[in-house]
Amino acid sequence: MTRFLPDEAATLAFGAELARALVPGLTIYLVGDLGAGKTTLTRGVLRGLGYTGKVKSPTYTLLELYTVSSLYLYHFDFYRFADPQEWVDTGFREYFNADSVCIVEWPEKAGEFLPAPDLRISLEAQQSGRSLHVHAETEAGKQCLARLNSAASS
Repeated sequence: MTRFLPDEAATLAFGAELARALVPGLTIYLVGDLGAGKTTLTRGVLRGLGYTGKVKSPTYTLLELYTVSSLYLYHFDFYRFADPQEWVDTGFREYFNADSVCIVEWPEKAGEFLPAPDLRISLEAQQSGRSLHVHAETEAGKQCLARLNSAASS
């Protein structure tokens, strides 16, 4: 799936669409440069799930936990990792389970230790907005993408 998102409102709206397609057990990688819209997209997902509180980037805390509609959503940001071994040392592996949705910014910083994504979402800032590409990498990711495409076409 490819989309052009002209502004922050469109990024939030796409996040809300994605929220309706989520099921527990998914791992989603958000890939893009600083300022590409990764945290904004996550904010849209949370708003789409009904969360009304503040949504902040976990750049310094590494993890923000949200419990919404009986769904555990973990928002990770590994930007500050200097070595992939840091991911192992944090003990985050237990969060990646069948009961949670894990959204990961800067997954490449955790290297091969991080579980593979079900969805890989790439965001690229452009002169007049951002481009978004969603790629399903597992069967669960393909099912999520099918639900997302189905909702978009209705």
